Amino acid sequence: MSWFLRGVRRGVRTEKEPENNATWPSQLEVKGEFSGCPTRAIREGKWEPGKCVFCRRCEPNLVPTGNTVQPEVKTTNSLFRKSLHVFPVDVGSCGGCNVELKLLFSPQYDATRFGIFLVNTPRHADALLLMGVMVEGMEGPLREALDAMPEPKVVVLIGACAASGGVLGRPPEVNAHVVVPGCPPTPASIIQALRRLKGDV
Repeated sequence: MSWFLRGVRRGVRTEKEPENNATWPSQLEVKGEFSGCPTRAIREGKWEPGKCVFCRRCEPNLVPTGNTVQPEVKTTNSLFRKSLHVFPVDVGSCGGCNVELKLLFSPQYDATRFGIFLVNTPRHADALLLMGVMVEGMEGPLREALDAMPEPKVVVLIGACAASGGVLGRPPEVNAHVVVPGCPPTPASIIQALRRLKGDV
């Protein structure tokens, strides 16, 4: 029996639209001096969400406000309004972002209802989803994937490692159109970013 039929029989419901329930990662409020940030997300009294891995070493100097960290969407393209086909590439992650990305296509979040689909080859992809810090062995495959994608193509960075290098290393050197902060970002926040890229919200 497929997961779909099991869900219908058990009454499993899909999450509400992400803009209503994407409450994490939360913005942090600076309430004092802190100098031990492992990713230098806190500098000169300012907090940069793209660098933050939310390790909470800065508490109680910085505390969650409950306001969601918004993804940085530099462009929207109406060509993707009906469907956006995405191809994930892990260039050196711990696996946390992979788990969250997998949940996008589970019955709970069901990103396909928003016209977001996973593809098996970059030749069929509109968007490249990058996760992790850049490791030497993945530089060639990443370049091949980017070259194989048809135009117009967009690059989405998922998580602090891809956005800034996180704790471990350096970020991929690509021209990113969307940056989703978090360590890891939630499925709801990733869906929200992709919908904004499509121009849905």
